[in-house]
Amino acid sequence: MACPRPFSQCDLTSLPPGPPAGRWPLPLSRRRKEMSSNKEQRSAVFVTLFALITILILYSSNSANEVFHYGSLRGRLRRPVNLKKWSITDGYTPILGNKTLPSRCHQCVIVTSSSHLLGTKLGPEIERAECTIRMNDAPTTGYSADVGNKTTFRVVAHSSVFRVLQRPQEFVNRTPETVFIFWGPPSKMQKPQGSLVRIIQRAGLAFPNMEAYAVSLGRMRQFDDLFRSETGKDREKSHSWLSTGWFTMVIAVGLCDHVHVYGMVPPDYCSQRPRLQHMPYHYYEPKGPDECVTYIQNEHSRKGNHHRFITEKRVFSSWAQLYGITFSHPSWT
Repeated sequence: MACPRPFSQCDLTSLPPGPPAGRWPLPLSRRRKEMSSNKEQRSAVFVTLFALITILILYSSNSANEVFHYGSLRGRLRRPVNLKKWSITDGYTPILGNKTLPSRCHQCVIVTSSSHLLGTKLGPEIERAECTIRMNDAPTTGYSADVGNKTTFRVVAHSSVFRVLQRPQEFVNRTPETVFIFWGPPSKMQKPQGSLVRIIQRAGLAFPNMEAYAVSLGRMRQFDDLFRSETGKDREKSHSWLSTGWFTMVIAVGLCDHVHVYGMVPPDYCSQRPRLQHMPYHYYEPKGPDECVTYIQNEHSRKGNHHRFITEKRVFSSWAQLYGITFSHPSWT
């Protein structure tokens, strides 16, 4: 408040307080210079952090063989599970009727969905197999010269049920001898509350010759236990989803004396493949995602749930001699 008297006669205590000692207002030019300096410092910190994050991402993207910390198969203290001794009757629940899953085949082929099969002209060879196993909604129409048409078993994930049943002329009527094996979470696949089970049962009314089974709750637990015993990783704690390839391989080992797999790449394939080479993940989706990009991204991911394709292939490699499994196109050495 202004003093009405001469300055020398005013009571200094009545004056409004001034700035603290040493903090008198700085000139405008100096304040602007300090503000500019602070902005530059913040920008430098941001650029540094961004560079560090980028380096970490690039480093992790180039470490495809180490990201999941795969446990050594040879270092296990106990004997491996014998998949040949798993009960077929207890493992698969009939969705349509009261049938039992067909008995063992001597020789089976697994036809993967890989684009490595395109141009191979393997159709006649695959047709001659005693039992042929396919996965999800991989079609044969238009591709039979390379992948054949015969389908003895089709292993279908819960996420592919609609795609299969929406094309009955391709998957149900085209090969009426096909036995469907559906797998998925108990809430979706176990009777009586399983919503997908009811959908499959309605499809069975329209196609009375359709034969379908669901992987039982007990067998689903066995699949999880098997993954843990083979990799040293708990599936849920490691945020892993078992792939349809994992289910198909274990089912095939249980049903077949010998298994020949077409189109599956070995576990070290993506670390050795030329970076500029593009291979679609599915042979029937030429514009779909790249195979190795899909494998590596899933193997690296820490957030959400993802397939561990590379880890699963390492397990398959360890089973090759134990269960009489061979791989071709490409061949595993």
